[in-house]
Amino acid sequence: MEKSGIEERVELSMLYDFYGALLKESQKRMFEMSILEDYGYSEIAQEEGISRQGVYDAIKRAIKQLREYEEKLGLVARFEKQKRQIKTLQRQLVEMGVSEKEEWQTIFALLHDIVDV
Repeated sequence: MEKSGIEERVELSMLYDFYGALLKESQKRMFEMSILEDYGYSEIAQEEGISRQGVYDAIKRAIKQLREYEEKLGLVARFEKQKRQIKTLQRQLVEMGVSEKEEWQTIFALLHDIVDV
């Protein structure tokens, strides 16, 4: 199933959050302008002093690298799994009536903070 433009941007943003520091400085700049700030290739090319094709190639390489890092390291997948597990834990605690007890409020606040990173 093909991802929508928004879904792909969210995926790429997550990958960048985890692995962006591993990209070359020029790739980071162009990736940020394109994916995070929504600049067009022409605008980036003018800013960087290179061709539109050069920008396109650099961004495609950066995306490929980010996806390869995730394939090898799996940090984003692990993070998403942990978020799902915490949400399940929260739901189960609520169903048990634990969330209404004052002594558990700190734990619920921590779980909420972790899930809503």
